[in-house]
Amino acid sequence: MATYIQKLIEQGENQQLDFKFEISDSRKIARTLCAFANTDGGTLLIGVKDNGRIAGVRTDEEYYMAEAAARMYCRPEISFATERWTVEGKTVLEIRIPPGTEKPYYALNDEGKWRAYRRVKDQNILAHPVWVKVWKRKSSPKGIIIRYSSEEKMLLSYLRENEFITLSKFTRMARLRRFEAENILANLIVSDILDIEQTEKQTHFFLKPL
Repeated sequence: MATYIQKLIEQGENQQLDFKFEISDSRKIARTLCAFANTDGGTLLIGVKDNGRIAGVRTDEEYYMAEAAARMYCRPEISFATERWTVEGKTVLEIRIPPGTEKPYYALNDEGKWRAYRRVKDQNILAHPVWVKVWKRKSSPKGIIIRYSSEEKMLLSYLRENEFITLSKFTRMARLRRFEAENILANLIVSDILDIEQTEKQTHFFLKPL
């Protein structure tokens, strides 16, 4: 069964796969757990270096630190499944995190603040505020009301002529306060009118293809 882990490692780190040499800080692992739960779920291999070389874990401490991360440093608590594998005579701890059903998930950072993260390619990045509002609206039992006001009309008209827009550009263009612009964008995303794409450096909003 070692080939299963070896095949995973051959994929390299990606949106749903992360390698960790060890767990030395539960808060850092909490960020990864939240990022996976907020995105598409994923697998964390403990005892594997970034370059894919197997180092192995030495004690049960890795599991207990992951459990502490999920219970103490994630909000809401994140559930995961684990399995131990022996590969090349070394133990690799596999942690499988399903896509979350209570988004957004937050991790406690070093400054004592709760922050939501997303998994983008092989990175855990701070979730854009509009993403957080989208998750909250989708999980809320209340519906949303779309006001087809001049701001929405201006936004949709702009996006018919342009590939995408940023939050800052929409805020300036519509002369809105930032939170007002975020609310409009979030409502249109939840309504399947717009879509959002976030990278490490930029977040774009665009019309969803029909």
